[in-house]
Amino acid sequence: METSAFSYHKFVRFALEETQRRTDLIPLHLQDQYKCMKAMDGKTEIKTLSFRAPKIRLLRSLTIEGGQSMQVLDFAAFPEPEFDLPIFCANFFTGATTNIVVLDLNPLHDVIIGKEYREKYYKSLVPLGQKYAELLPWGDKITSESLRFFSPIVIWTKFASSQYKHDVLYSAFMDYFKAWLELMDQAAAETNASRILCNCEAQHKYLTWRAEKDPGHPLLKKLIGESHAKDLLKSFLFNGVHSLGSKTFLDYFPEYRCEDGTINKNRSIMGKSFGTRPWNASGEYIGNTLR
Repeated sequence: METSAFSYHKFVRFALEETQRRTDLIPLHLQDQYKCMKAMDGKTEIKTLSFRAPKIRLLRSLTIEGGQSMQVLDFAAFPEPEFDLPIFCANFFTGATTNIVVLDLNPLHDVIIGKEYREKYYKSLVPLGQKYAELLPWGDKITSESLRFFSPIVIWTKFASSQYKHDVLYSAFMDYFKAWLELMDQAAAETNASRILCNCEAQHKYLTWRAEKDPGHPLLKKLIGESHAKDLLKSFLFNGVHSLGSKTFLDYFPEYRCEDGTINKNRSIMGKSFGTRPWNASGEYIGNTLR
């Protein structure tokens, strides 16, 4: 396989080493058939890792190595339902000419209308978000459906591979992950059963959305076929969609129901998108209220 000078493996290595410094990582054996596999083209390699820890339900990574034409990282950390921690999310695509980046501490609860959760987890991180928002500016229009799962410090950007911003991206990844680990260290377990249930449903809603509408699905389908792609999405990348709750996608998002009862395949049906950052320098939402 044609090799690439750039690889996301050092991102994964940093995250695992930094996590192990703070807590006990226990390997999981989710979808071992995808631990290291070749795509249907016989060249592209897909590798996965998964772990759990006392406060982390699932920490997992997926890397795709396609030589000079493609490098992909999908890295996430999901808290145990006893904690209302944000979900750490890093989705990076590096192609021959462009890079597409989403890096965030995805909120478990509302940060657009609600103030309490935003103040609890993001107020102190706004300067960090502002720093990287200047270095990695807003990429392009983003749908209002996607925006409701992002935080005020989200990094959503696109840049040409010739711009050599990978060092900046690595720095951002390290700082954001360390910030998430600090929140994890400080988090106290919830004892109120109704609040734990609320956290569980919020995480399940997030997983249900991502498993159905993840933009990486077409690429996985191309590489390993539709059946394997769906299995990888629901059993590995968004593990918990079958176990954390029983509600369906249409229970959470009834606006996507077609007349025949199927799910609208479009990623956006609201018709509203945001071409600039919809949060101000204080982390307050300045776009129109989302429904």
